[in-house]
Amino acid sequence: MLRAFAEDLKQEFHGYGTADLMKDLMAGLTVAAVALPLALAFGVSSGADAAAGLITAIVAGFVMSLLAGGYYQISGPTGAMSAVLISLVASYGLDGVFIATLLAGILLLLAGILHLGKLTAFIPAPVITGFTSGIAVIIALGQVDNFFGTVSEGNSAVAKLLSYGTLGFSPDLTTVAIGAFVVLFMVVFPKKWNAVVPASLLGIILATAASMLMGLEVAVVGEIPQTLFPENSLRLSSLQLGTLKELITPAISIAVLGMIESLLCGASAGQMTGVRLKSNQELIAQGVGNILLPFFGGIPATAAIARTSVAIRSGARTRLTGIFHAVGLLISMFVLAPVMSQIPMSALAGVLMVTAWRMNEWKSIRYIFSHRFKGAMLEFLATMAATIVFDLTVAIMIGVLIGLVFLVTRLSFIEINYEDVDMDRMHVTDPALRERYAHARVAYITGPMIFANTQSVSEIAEHLDGCDTLLLSMRGVSNIDISCAETLRTLVKQLRDKGMDVVVCGLPTHAMKMMRRADLHELIGEENFYWSVERVLLTNRPMPACRQA
Repeated sequence: MLRAFAEDLKQEFHGYGTADLMKDLMAGLTVAAVALPLALAFGVSSGADAAAGLITAIVAGFVMSLLAGGYYQISGPTGAMSAVLISLVASYGLDGVFIATLLAGILLLLAGILHLGKLTAFIPAPVITGFTSGIAVIIALGQVDNFFGTVSEGNSAVAKLLSYGTLGFSPDLTTVAIGAFVVLFMVVFPKKWNAVVPASLLGIILATAASMLMGLEVAVVGEIPQTLFPENSLRLSSLQLGTLKELITPAISIAVLGMIESLLCGASAGQMTGVRLKSNQELIAQGVGNILLPFFGGIPATAAIARTSVAIRSGARTRLTGIFHAVGLLISMFVLAPVMSQIPMSALAGVLMVTAWRMNEWKSIRYIFSHRFKGAMLEFLATMAATIVFDLTVAIMIGVLIGLVFLVTRLSFIEINYEDVDMDRMHVTDPALRERYAHARVAYITGPMIFANTQSVSEIAEHLDGCDTLLLSMRGVSNIDISCAETLRTLVKQLRDKGMDVVVCGLPTHAMKMMRRADLHELIGEENFYWSVERVLLTNRPMPACRQA
C-alpha cells in the first residue's frame, strides 16, 4: 500500500508548478473561511467547546489531507459526528470522547489495512438518507438551548427537549434575536456571493460585532486557547481496561459514521473531479487522524462534503489545499482568538440550525415519497427514528435489516410460465419429431430457485395433465439452493414414476454447479441436458416409458 500511495503522490504532483501552488493556496484559504465557523459550531454542538472543534479542523486538515485517498478530500468536525457525540459527552465526559475517538481511529485504520473500503456499498441509499435526516434533527434539537437561551437536562437531544416540560421554557429575547438574525441572513444571502464570502462566516462576524458594540449580555464562546496542546486532552493514564470495554460500542458508532461520511464524500467528489477515491487509503488517513486527534484535545473528524466541494470549485490541484486550509485555521487561532471568544453562542446555533436543514437530502426524500416506494419509505423513516431515539449503530442495523428483508422478498420472486410445444411454429415437418413431441410442454422458469420458492416448483406437476414430456427451460434461473434442489429431486422422481420424460434446457453455469453438487445432474442424466428448447425439439429422443407401453 505504501508503494501504491507513493506512486499516487508522484502522479498527483507530476509537472507541479508555481501556478498550481497558487491555486492550491487560494483554494485552501477559501476552504478555511468556510471551515472556521463550522469548526467552532460543530465543536460546541458536540458537547465539547469551540476550541476543540477548531483544533480538530487544524489537525485533521494536516494529517488526513496528507494521507487522503483523494487530493480533494478535506476533513474536520462535522454535524453528523457532533450529533453522535452529544450523548457520549453527557455520559462519559470529554475523556470518554477522547478514548472513543482513539478506538474508532484504530478500527478505521484496521478497516483500511484489511481493504474494507467497499463495505459502505452494502448500505441501501434510503438508510443513509434516513440517518442523515435523523442526525439533522438531533443537531437542531441540541441547539435549542443555545438558540433560545434556555436550560435543559438529559443525556440526549430528545431528553433535553422533553425536560422543558418540568423545567419550563423561557426564551431570552436578545439571544433569540441574534440567532434568528444569523438564520435569516444565511437564508437570504445570495448564492453567487456565497462563493466569495461564506454566509455563515459573514453572519457570525456581523452578529459578534453587534453584540460587542452594543454590550449585549448573551452567552459567548469563551476563551479559545492559542495552542494545539491544551490541558484538556487524552492522557495515557486514562486508558483503563474497564473504560475501554464501556466505550467500544460508541467507538464502533464513530468508526462506522466516519467510514460512511468519508467514503460517500469521496464518491461524490470523485464524480465532480473525475478522479476516483482510493477507499482503503482514505480509511487509513481517517484512522491515523482520529488516533492522533485525542492527544491534541480534538474530537472525531471525517471528510466533509461541504468543505470538499468548496475546495474543488475553488480550483484545488493537490492535497496541499487541505494543508493550506489547516494553516489558515491555525493562523486564525493565534490572530483572532480574542475576537472568536466573543462570538455569541446563539449565532453559532443559528449556523447549525441552517446546516441541519440543509443536511437533509431533500431531493432524494422527495423522490422516494413522490414515487411511493414503500420499501424505501419504511427504510428511511425507521432509520431516521432509530437515529433519533437510539444511536447510529442501531439505526444502521435496523435500516439494513429492513432493506435485506425487502431485498430477499423482491429477489425471491419466481415466475413459471407454461406453453405447449407447437411444431408448426418451429417449421418442423419431420413426422417422427412431430409425433415425438405432440404431447410435450415447456415450463419457463425465471428467478432464483431458493427456499422461498419450493412451493412453486413442487406445483409444476399440477400443470402437466395430458403431457408425456416436460421441458424445463431454466435459462432465467440465477441460482439454486439446497431446499429447491431437494424439491426438484422429488419432482423429477415423481414425474419419472409416471413415465414422463424430463429434460433440462439452458441451465446457466452457476446453477449447473449446484445441480452437480446436489447429484441432480446424475439423477436427471447427462443426456437430458440441452443448451436450448429448440435443440431438444430437433432431436428424436427415445420415447418415454408411458408411450412405449
